[in-house]
Amino acid sequence: MTYELFYWPTIQGRGEFVRLAFEATATQYVDVAREPGPHGGVRAMQHLMQARATRRPPFAPPFLRDGDLLIGQTANILFYLGPRLGLVPTDEADRLWAHQLTLTTMDFLDEVHDTHHPIASSLYYEDQRPEAHRRAAAFRAERVPKFLEWFERVLAHNPAGPAHLVGDALSYPDLSLFQIVAGLRFALPRAAARLERDAPYCVAVHDAVAKLPSVAAYLASPRRIAFNNQGIFRHYRELDDPA
Repeated sequence: MTYELFYWPTIQGRGEFVRLAFEATATQYVDVAREPGPHGGVRAMQHLMQARATRRPPFAPPFLRDGDLLIGQTANILFYLGPRLGLVPTDEADRLWAHQLTLTTMDFLDEVHDTHHPIASSLYYEDQRPEAHRRAAAFRAERVPKFLEWFERVLAHNPAGPAHLVGDALSYPDLSLFQIVAGLRFALPRAAARLERDAPYCVAVHDAVAKLPSVAAYLASPRRIAFNNQGIFRHYRELDDPA
């Protein structure tokens, strides 16, 4: 059966990390909420989440349906898909390491989100702008360098070389690191240009992933939703480095 991905149809968000795994491996999937008709759209996604007959309902999108399995949480979805799509080594220690890298990536995404919504997701950005300004300044000065330095160190100490985070071939953590770099460039272009000078291995992974034929084709296609100010990575000029 074709994999079915359930996520919001107008943003990249956390669902993009799953989309990248499918696209990089040319795996057939259905992005259900972007499909027309009675079996598509946001309503189909919400129905599955709220149906009383769903024994193991997901808390929130993204979630994946593969036959009778319904799998929630981005890191959990990738942990499931990795071996099936050839995006993780077969060694158990490597699979757990890839999962750990992804969990750390999800922690980073939470902090990205909090730069523009530090008080509550239910409030508009304009309702928490002073707090966002303070949070973003700390994020740029302290948190982004810490995360990038850690990824840089992981790449530098990979026994197979710094081209990949795990082993000697493309894995789903590489795709996730690509998305982090791309997202930072959209949200904080001035800060990203400054911080990338100390993260050459991270930038090299981003560039290599972007040049993969399958990924390059995806990025140039309408399937790739553009970054926008409804997703996790949002560009508010005042939250970036001073000009």
